[in-house]
Amino acid sequence: MEETELIVLGGGIHGVGVAQAAAAAGYRVRLLEKTALAAGTSSRSTKLIHGGLRYLESGQIHLVRKNLKERELLLKLAPDLIQRKTFYIPLYENSSRQPLTIRLGLWAYDLLTGSTKAPSSSRLSRSDWDRLPGLQTRGLKAVFSYSDAQTDDTALTRAVMQSARQLGAKLCCPATFTSADIFDDHCRVRYRVGDVEKSIKCLAIVNAMGAWGINMANRTTPPLPDYPFECIEGTHIECPEAGLTDAYYVESPSDRRGVFILPWGARTLIGTTETPYLGDPDHLMPSQASIDYLQTIYQHYFPGHDATVLDAWAGLRVLPQSSSSPFNRPRETVISSNDPKNPRFLSILGGKLTGYRLTAADVVTQLQCVLPSRTAVADTAALTLTRADDEFIPD
Repeated sequence: MEETELIVLGGGIHGVGVAQAAAAAGYRVRLLEKTALAAGTSSRSTKLIHGGLRYLESGQIHLVRKNLKERELLLKLAPDLIQRKTFYIPLYENSSRQPLTIRLGLWAYDLLTGSTKAPSSSRLSRSDWDRLPGLQTRGLKAVFSYSDAQTDDTALTRAVMQSARQLGAKLCCPATFTSADIFDDHCRVRYRVGDVEKSIKCLAIVNAMGAWGINMANRTTPPLPDYPFECIEGTHIECPEAGLTDAYYVESPSDRRGVFILPWGARTLIGTTETPYLGDPDHLMPSQASIDYLQTIYQHYFPGHDATVLDAWAGLRVLPQSSSSPFNRPRETVISSNDPKNPRFLSILGGKLTGYRLTAADVVTQLQCVLPSRTAVADTAALTLTRADDEFIPD
């Protein structure tokens, strides 16, 4: 039987982040991905590396501070993959938030960012509104700007996996995880490559499958409890290019939640929705209601732009179960273990693209009590990320 020290399930941003962090710490690690890197949620995000401005309203200051610090670091580590972007917040006579509220929020955002090269937020003068082509000006009473960053989420995921492989991590793809036996001193993982069943012995397992890994009870021995989390559909639409060079963070006129409108290649990207999803993650499709919702918002703020929907796609967030709106729920990552004193099986639940590196470091730290002592070979905070080759050849 093959052996390794750590098995990572799932080739999204958190899975590849753990593979990189574990390999940098000197461990032997193998990642199993059933289709392709970033095939799920990690290719269906809003393409942002950001602090999460809206989380300030719900008091998630620690989360915002961490993400802003990571944003600045990732801008240095991956300059070809992540670029600063100016965002505009237009306020109208019927907006739910007042200019003072936005000004205070942006002041806090600047303060939490610290001393960096990021441009400070500001309020635009009326004479500068002309540089916002197509924006609805009827009822407009203020426009604010602030800085965040944009990335190609798929390319970033692949770049992190490339870094992990350069450190010795192995990639097995396509490979479908089927089951795992968890013992006191090791684990045994079974997976399928095509029609061939394989198994591998390891010291620990990290479940980074996101929406595909919430329900593990029938796939592990002993059974692990199902997690009190649920899947939230996030839909985006793509419309024809409209000459936007900067991005907008706007308020939905129907329910007041925030939506982004931003340039994406030769198109305009609008998203995202947040709707509970109870179906099979493999069968996720953007609902017509979600598409109509986003198209209506785009037409409301940019009435002269072509709002033809060229493409629509949806991803799944994993959020704690709650009766409250998904928009208001905490976004902190949860790392759950089968046994805090002897953690052989860890699951990453939730989390943000921006914070993947910190999540991975936390996972490796929690596993060190069951992994052998190793000398680190690299520091992920100093590893440059470059665009990966077009094709990944499995190890």
